[in-house]
Amino acid sequence: MTQFSNITEVKSHIEGQRDQIFTQLKEIVSFNSVHSDPTLREDYEGAKKWVKNTLIDAGLSVSEYPAEDGTTNFIGTRAGSEGAPTILLYSHFDVVPAGPLDLWDTNPFELTERDAGHGPRWYGRGAADCKGNLVTHLAALRAVEASGDTTLNLTYVVEGSEEMGGGALSALIKEKPELFKADVILIADSGNAAVGVPTLTTSLRGGGQVTVTVNTLEGAVHSGQYGGAAPDAVAALVRILDSLRDEHGRTIIDGVDTTRTWDGVPYDPDTFRSDAGILDGVEIMGDGDNPASMLWSRPAITITGFTSTPVAEALNAVPATASAKLNLRVPAGQDAVDVADKLKDHLINHTPWGAKITVEVDDINQPFATDITGPGMSILASCLSASYDNKELVTEGSGGSIPLCTELIEVNPNAELALYGVEEPLTVIHSANESVDPHEIRDIATAEALFLLNYGK
Repeated sequence: MTQFSNITEVKSHIEGQRDQIFTQLKEIVSFNSVHSDPTLREDYEGAKKWVKNTLIDAGLSVSEYPAEDGTTNFIGTRAGSEGAPTILLYSHFDVVPAGPLDLWDTNPFELTERDAGHGPRWYGRGAADCKGNLVTHLAALRAVEASGDTTLNLTYVVEGSEEMGGGALSALIKEKPELFKADVILIADSGNAAVGVPTLTTSLRGGGQVTVTVNTLEGAVHSGQYGGAAPDAVAALVRILDSLRDEHGRTIIDGVDTTRTWDGVPYDPDTFRSDAGILDGVEIMGDGDNPASMLWSRPAITITGFTSTPVAEALNAVPATASAKLNLRVPAGQDAVDVADKLKDHLINHTPWGAKITVEVDDINQPFATDITGPGMSILASCLSASYDNKELVTEGSGGSIPLCTELIEVNPNAELALYGVEEPLTVIHSANESVDPHEIRDIATAEALFLLNYGK
């Protein structure tokens, strides 16, 4: 394993930044930067201004790329020595909605430090995903400058619409691929397998959105007069959806392999139960199959929405129509378009009673896998291990999708790509009481700074 003589200096410098890191994160968290909500335009604009000014303060030359949908992406650059490798850093500043505020223990837009029983955590929407990663990059750059700086060329991409699919950045990559040329790509939008466990994510699921609508009657009819013989659209849709799982909850799609197993480090079932917040007595899906296989090696379908008559408006009537929104996830090694097509066929073929069904498929994106055996990733792995007191690096998959990874490799086919960050399971990203462990920011920033100081030498 590579030894780094400057690790003590780098980590000490980043520890000394604690107040500055907290202040920067507090400032950017204060903006409710959901880009898709017109009522939050002022917050989004405030976040944009903060990002631009902060990148300039970090010594980067900043270009702003507004899109027709009102979103903006930023690219900050700093030239190194002639002929030196180029490192591309990435994070995003938009967030998902906070949801019901009564589910939060504190204001989601006021970064708050609390002791979580195993040390301090900083709470707020975006504290981890992905504003925590944004300030981690900034802390690493300050530590690099304080330690003699780097001769590497730097490109820092800060996206403004990742949570809604990143269409504007995808278009920019296609239009101006030269802006994204890099030898090593460091995507900070993931996290460790657990607090204090240095981790690289090596695979991401692709997937898509599927809307299923079932119609059985010209209109709802009285359940007393017609119930029992008139075909119930809700019952038909429930039967269709039930065909997508076996008795143990495993996903089933006709014609698709849904039995693969994860060949990396398994996901301890008790840890998964805790991480996912599964209620006492409720089973993990799979009847003993390791959660890692269920998450990272097999397709999965989640019913994210269901529409019929709301309970509060229920009438004694046979429903004529029902709809469901399905989120499809596809593991590396399978083609998302093929799996989505077979899912559509499955839904149609399992429709009972001659009910009329329509299936719409949108937002297909392919899964991704990255090779971490190259020279750059070997150095980064050593940096991560060193930053975490020489703990052994682990690799894991991710059930999430980041189409950007595939898009960047398409314009940099020989580049190495790392996916890591501060979003370990306790951060509960996208949920109420999202938080980040400040030690994770410290240690990820230390590893990143070590890499920037030692790669290419």
